[in-house]
Amino acid sequence: MIDRRDYAAKSEHWLIGIMSGTSLDGVDAVLTKIETTAQGTIASVSMAGHHYLPYSQEMRAAITALCSVETAKLDDLVYAHFGLGEWYSQVVKTLLAKVNRSASSIDAICLHGQTIWHAPLPRAFPSPVTGTVPVTGTVPVTGTLQIGNAAVVTERTGIAVISDFRSRDMAAGGEGAPLAPFVDGILFGSPTLGRIVQNIGGIGNATVVPAGAQAEDLVAFDTGPGNMIMDAVVELGSEGLHQYDPEGSIGALGRVDETLVQQFLQDEYFRRTPPKSTGREVYGAEFAAAFVAQAAVKGLSFADQVATATAFTAESIARAYKDFILPKTKIAEVLVAGGGAKNPTLLNMLRKRLPSDILVTTTTERGVPDDAREAMAFAVMGHEALMGRPGNLPAVTGARDSVILGCLTL
Repeated sequence: MIDRRDYAAKSEHWLIGIMSGTSLDGVDAVLTKIETTAQGTIASVSMAGHHYLPYSQEMRAAITALCSVETAKLDDLVYAHFGLGEWYSQVVKTLLAKVNRSASSIDAICLHGQTIWHAPLPRAFPSPVTGTVPVTGTVPVTGTLQIGNAAVVTERTGIAVISDFRSRDMAAGGEGAPLAPFVDGILFGSPTLGRIVQNIGGIGNATVVPAGAQAEDLVAFDTGPGNMIMDAVVELGSEGLHQYDPEGSIGALGRVDETLVQQFLQDEYFRRTPPKSTGREVYGAEFAAAFVAQAAVKGLSFADQVATATAFTAESIARAYKDFILPKTKIAEVLVAGGGAKNPTLLNMLRKRLPSDILVTTTTERGVPDDAREAMAFAVMGHEALMGRPGNLPAVTGARDSVILGCLTL
């Protein structure tokens, strides 16, 4: 059991952030140490341990099926919600054993959960009944769903869990994403260098951290698909032998069809101005199938398809910078995180599409492992919730107000 007053009175806090992203590859858990000043503000954030638990092929297939309206089944969703709780519990136990710490030494687990559906664009929904007379009408509703039952995790580990981080921001009129930028200013801010922190997971998202920026100066949005289209092309073309392009080795052998890249960049999302967010419901199986079908019409080889999908992601990121960031902010460095940071072919394509004076490297080179950043971010958001402070950036998500994120399971 956690006492929030005792928690706030401490100067040293230990939390485990857990992230499983839209790439559907597995679970990252990061033991995060947060030190605070006498006034309670964050003085430092550091990683004290990290463990990655890959999904089995069966697990990945089960979750993938839930992310499509054509294949999702309600009973499968319910069982996956509780079953994922077992996976999250296991990654916590393994991490604690790895760093030789007890569950009682951890203040809280900060659980993002597995996104199944993200719907930031409003849809008309029947209005609630007012008074005693039924009223016909609608109310605009947005929503998001991350599964992985927090009660299971608390029961298995004996540690309090903070979960469901995105819903409160959406209730306040925001898109519920991206949220990780809240921490990017803390981890990557520089008094002299303007930076973009570019996460490339299943979806790509960029955080703009201007030189000398305060939290209110940060700008962030989803740039579009990250690894999602590349992974789908690789899995289809290799008949399931590979689920991603290992170190960009397949794409490196191919030839990019730039006309196909430009064709798919006509998608409406790339023209929308930030704040904006997207997910697998837009760039999932249907979009990937259309991409592969067009590539087949053009007679592209497997390697050419992977190279073109890689270039599509690189160009979508570069175009987002040129349209929405570089005209307003001087950028010296792009720091890449997520699975895309391990794809040198993708990084080289991004370098070629950006001005030559911008350095493209990884967050690992700046002291934060590229596969740990998002889990650390949710640990910090959980910390802020326990301190009674907001964890969203309204300028990033479009929310009306700064709000405290997450639900606490004791």
